[in-house]
Amino acid sequence: MAEIAWPAGEKRSLIGKRISRLDGPLKSCGRAKYTHDVNLPNMLYAKILSSPHAAAVVESVDTTAAEKMAGVEAVMVLLEPGERVNWAGQEIAAVAAVTEELATEAIGKIKVSYKVERPLMDDRDPAKGEGRVRSKSSGDATQAIRDAVVVAEGRYGCAAITHCCLEAHGQVAEFREGELHLWVSTQNVSGYAGQVASSAGLPANKIHVNGRFMGGGFGSKFGPDRWGVVGVQLAKQTGRPVKLMLDREQELAIAGQRPSAYADVEIGAAQDGTITAWKSKAWGSGGMGRAGAPPLPYIFRDIPNSETASQGIPINRGPARAWRAPNHPQGCLITMSAMEDLAAKLDMDALEFFLKNLHHTRMADVYREELQIAADMIGYTKKAHRRGDRTPGPIKRGLGIALHTWGGAGHDSTCDVTIHSDGSVIANIGSQDLGTGTLTVIAIVVAETLGLPLEAVQVNIGRNAYPPDGASGGSTTVGGISSSSRRATTAALNELLEKVAPELGTSPDRLEATAGRIQEIGPAQRVSPGLRPPKRSMTWPQACALLGQASITQQGRHSRSGAGELTSSGVGGVQMADVSVDVETGVITINELVAVQDCGLIIDLETAESQVLGGVIMGITYALYEEAIYDPQTGRMLNADMEFYKLAGLADIGDIKVHMMTGKGYDDRGVIGLGEPPVISPGAAISNAVANAIGVRVGTLPLTPDKVISALVAGGLLS
Repeated sequence: MAEIAWPAGEKRSLIGKRISRLDGPLKSCGRAKYTHDVNLPNMLYAKILSSPHAAAVVESVDTTAAEKMAGVEAVMVLLEPGERVNWAGQEIAAVAAVTEELATEAIGKIKVSYKVERPLMDDRDPAKGEGRVRSKSSGDATQAIRDAVVVAEGRYGCAAITHCCLEAHGQVAEFREGELHLWVSTQNVSGYAGQVASSAGLPANKIHVNGRFMGGGFGSKFGPDRWGVVGVQLAKQTGRPVKLMLDREQELAIAGQRPSAYADVEIGAAQDGTITAWKSKAWGSGGMGRAGAPPLPYIFRDIPNSETASQGIPINRGPARAWRAPNHPQGCLITMSAMEDLAAKLDMDALEFFLKNLHHTRMADVYREELQIAADMIGYTKKAHRRGDRTPGPIKRGLGIALHTWGGAGHDSTCDVTIHSDGSVIANIGSQDLGTGTLTVIAIVVAETLGLPLEAVQVNIGRNAYPPDGASGGSTTVGGISSSSRRATTAALNELLEKVAPELGTSPDRLEATAGRIQEIGPAQRVSPGLRPPKRSMTWPQACALLGQASITQQGRHSRSGAGELTSSGVGGVQMADVSVDVETGVITINELVAVQDCGLIIDLETAESQVLGGVIMGITYALYEEAIYDPQTGRMLNADMEFYKLAGLADIGDIKVHMMTGKGYDDRGVIGLGEPPVISPGAAISNAVANAIGVRVGTLPLTPDKVISALVAGGLLS
């Protein structure tokens, strides 16, 4: 009989190997159909009128001219007179028309009168903080700071950035025969119907969600949002399919932002470099809503004398959303910057300093091993120097270190696996693939469990008609789907073994599926001389043929609250950056960045490494370029386009090297999510590398050339 537990390393033919994404060819040749590619007969196009003001009261909305336009089928007022506008880009009205161009023209015909107010836009001044101060303490940080031999002080932080999904938010909605059909870009295929049911006036079981392909979410696409609800209502009102996709300006301005975060930090140490005290006050903004506080001190949670406080600053900016590892990049930047500044003040090598203080973390052995591997990969011993590159010339080079962690426990998940009499295998699960390889992971688990090649398994995802799966957030997907699919497949295989056992003259517990066959485990049974030995194996098609006209379907479930032998939680990672800085221009060049990452049992090494590469590239982008810039007078986002909202290109990322932690002590922890962890450390590692290169700290991200020059001038290193 097959066991639910993951197979031992020597018995894995697919798990842990490098396997390319199964949907890669569809995406690379343009055959994958995203929401924007869905075009239905008689379809209408919807557009949303956004407020140009960040703080205002709507006095009147006149839609008469838009309603009179030929080809305009519906006009909907979303913010009534007397209601408040709280951010630039907030939805005021919507139009559905026979063409996209006509819908855009109609939006321009709507006349709105506002009572405009001065917006609150400053999130960098801690004095602007409002509401409850969240604080915690242990020991006596104030006295410990006084007693410390060396104390470093600094202000660190990062600006708000957008999610910047390449596929904008939106959906196509169609009412057909009393039911609603949706094609939507969402991180929550199974849960989406329940979120729009009341707006549609239908029970969730009458709503059909399709989301096989999506172009990124990063935490911004869990719910339908106002525009999703509007699209459904326009489709219901007109009786025609409606496509409503945000344009790029709306996508960047209102469809999700990572909150800003800043902190004043004092950190003290003994003469030998042991950290003795931490004191910090943090603030930041998630727009008009709460954004949570960065975890401080990050990773080094067991500093004996610690005092932290944090407070939110409400401003007239679009609401914050979970952005890949919420609050962790901010906490990592603040903590690692303060620690490296303390090491520099001690005149102590940064790597030695981090190793010295690993006892303040909860995963000291993991981080110690990873730091040593990363140091070897980047050539730390040959390249390292104390703060400030003293070599002649304008190009200064430096190294930086950062550590990170994440949870990654699998979410609730259900999978159905069916074995047909012709040998075909189908797995159905209502999950979604954000581009990370979900489809491929399920196929690997099912094929490995049945001893079949990958191409023998068909995996269906992206529809809420399939068994329910959790939303893809918090790096929970791989743990959930691998566990439920392993359970379902094991149960289906064991039912098949019950059928096969009598034909092989043995019992099901002595059978296994491997290399396309069902065969007896262990040594062959001894038989009397002259007698024909019983058949000990049969091919997979022969075994499935025994089902006759029937098939086998089994369901596997994973619950986040229990049954954890296939998945667990809590990973550690280390990154080191090697940068060059031109002190005449302030331009930073990434020479090399190495990432060493633990994620438990790896299902697909190629997609796991790709996850890390993607996270590092995203980290380089927010470290050097990304910032949502707002006009302080109007509150409008000034760079809401792909020309001025800068992302890293191929020439900007340098040489990225990835090492995945595998083997004993890692594999036996089961599968743990990997989506978030790699994006946490790059900002901190790069910031530390820049400080190491030029001799002064650039306190806030992004590390733009003007900030580098200003830091050099303030530090007396440039006149």
